[in-house]
Amino acid sequence: MLVKTIIIFSIIIWVYGLSVLKRAKTSAFYFLFGSMGLFIILILLSKPYGVWVFSTVMTWGVGLIGKITGLFSAMYTSHIIQVVTNHQTSILLVDYECSGIIETTAFWSMIAFFPVYSNQKRIILGLIGMLWIFLANVVRLSIVAIIIYYFGNGFFYVAHAIIGRLIFYILAIILYYVVFTKGQLINKISVI
Repeated sequence: MLVKTIIIFSIIIWVYGLSVLKRAKTSAFYFLFGSMGLFIILILLSKPYGVWVFSTVMTWGVGLIGKITGLFSAMYTSHIIQVVTNHQTSILLVDYECSGIIETTAFWSMIAFFPVYSNQKRIILGLIGMLWIFLANVVRLSIVAIIIYYFGNGFFYVAHAIIGRLIFYILAIILYYVVFTKGQLINKISVI
């Protein structure tokens, strides 16, 4: 009950802050305050059901790659990716961090207050961004599982913390460049 009260109180303060910044015509602060506030609210509201949905869908997506390649299997209701190789079993748990919910809510929060696009384009870009982040995360986790399959559990840290993250962040940077940087440049050119 206390958590719900805090969330409701935070939303009221956030909406009031947005109205003040909108009236003051401080678009940069409006974007920052709006994006950060929406991100925090979405993260707070996503527990536990949103995290469960994202983890389940992510495990299912990685499981498809495992089924196609035959290198690993997934138990999507348990959020487990199982890699069996050389009489050794490695279990990867798709949890809060690996589900993609943090990255997706951050993207949604930014696109919601990015002043370049219309509301219709924001919705479309929000859905495209969610799909892109999902696929990038599926690629990342699948590569981690494939590396573990071929090189063993000793390579888990390198596969997960270095190679997997590097691949995911390169794909995320491409998304952010196309949506935020290139989108703004195209809008500026079409205005001129």
